[in-house]
Amino acid sequence: MTITPSGPVRSTVRSTAPKTPNHYTELSQLVTASGLMRRRYGYYWTKLIAAPLVLAGVLVLFVVIGDTWWQLVTAAVLAVVLTQVAMLGHDAAHRQIFRSGRWNDWTTLVIGNLLVGMSYGWWQHKHTRHHANPNKVGSDPDIELPVISFTPEQADRRRASRSGPLRWLIAHQGVLFFPILLLEGLSLHASSVRRVFVREPLRRRPVEIAFITVRIVGYLALVFLVLSPGIAFAFLGVQLGLFGVYMGMAFAPNHKGMPLVPADVKVDFLRRQVLMSRNVRGSRWLDTAMGGLNYQIEHHLFPSMPRPHLRAASGMIAAFCREHDVPYTQTGLWQSYGIVVRYINRVGLGERDPFACPLLEQRQAV
Repeated sequence: MTITPSGPVRSTVRSTAPKTPNHYTELSQLVTASGLMRRRYGYYWTKLIAAPLVLAGVLVLFVVIGDTWWQLVTAAVLAVVLTQVAMLGHDAAHRQIFRSGRWNDWTTLVIGNLLVGMSYGWWQHKHTRHHANPNKVGSDPDIELPVISFTPEQADRRRASRSGPLRWLIAHQGVLFFPILLLEGLSLHASSVRRVFVREPLRRRPVEIAFITVRIVGYLALVFLVLSPGIAFAFLGVQLGLFGVYMGMAFAPNHKGMPLVPADVKVDFLRRQVLMSRNVRGSRWLDTAMGGLNYQIEHHLFPSMPRPHLRAASGMIAAFCREHDVPYTQTGLWQSYGIVVRYINRVGLGERDPFACPLLEQRQAV
């Protein structure tokens, strides 16, 4: 089996490669024994109480300020607050907050649907598939986007169906990746609304519909009651645009530009999660700004690990990976964004295997 760190995996030596021992069980025992899987009720109850209070405070400030262009500053603040609230919902959806699945579900419904305006059922359907097979072609929805190509095959199809300026845009798609995130906030809300009203299976559909309707209709009504139409549309544009950019910049460094796995290749759980993920090193301030998503390797290995324990777990897991010759990728924040842009550009230009992979070299040497 071959894996390129920024390209597809080729199944050239799969039949002769030795069976990989299951090191994940050993790692899981070490992590559990260290106490890093225990709940952090004080931490999360503080956030669960503070989140709606801060959000309510921003909305009260919005009403007090009234109909003025200064509300664009409020829109930017609201975008940051809603992103942080959404990250708290992400923790609940991964069962990080409570032992009870029911408590976590209802917490996510209130945070996601009612406060943020994103469907928990839609997120769960999409994100569960991503966690099961990160960067796997045909399985991970995060590498199947309508605008950006993440595999050479996607780029080939899009180049073949376009000409002139559109072909140029495909070749330079990395530069466009972050500007496109300005539309991500609107896309997240639209996808959520579409999901709750389609006939596909969805638990607690009436609750999701009620919560998301109250959130979106109520929010729009408040904005247009307080602001004149021109300022209202500008306010929504800034809030949704920055919300999408913030969300995208928190999630983009995690897997983009890491190995892609074709549908017919199987990788053991430990390597599947570590090799396809990238950590972003930084201070505790960065931990807060990115909602713990900068510890993507730890999060993928132990999705229910409470966010405050991820930093401590990263040192233990990095050492374990070094001991077992599993490449553990960690970069700076801006370096990670540069990797994302360069990789997406290389795919757009038609490069097939831009880099070499340590795992490939190990497998071929056997």
